[in-house]
Amino acid sequence: MPSSAKKNRRKAKAETAKQPLASAKPTPAVMPLGAVNYLFIALGAAVLAMSYAVMYIEKEVDGFFALGIAPFTLVGAYLWILFAIFWRGKAK
Repeated sequence: MPSSAKKNRRKAKAETAKQPLASAKPTPAVMPLGAVNYLFIALGAAVLAMSYAVMYIEKEVDGFFALGIAPFTLVGAYLWILFAIFWRGKAK
């Protein structure tokens, strides 16, 4: 590579280093989810915790709650959490 090309590259690099940044202010962080989303997630997590707790308290694999109610509450709670993550409120 010719030495003149190296000099031109160094000169261009030095000139761009002297230029100020376009915006000195940092951009504020944007939360990916809103307060309602977090509330919905907490509600789903509470239903999950209660379902697992009731199954633990029942202590029967073939119990009424473990076979009849828990599958629906657990699947519903997991789907609710997915809904809460993807839900967007109306734009203001």
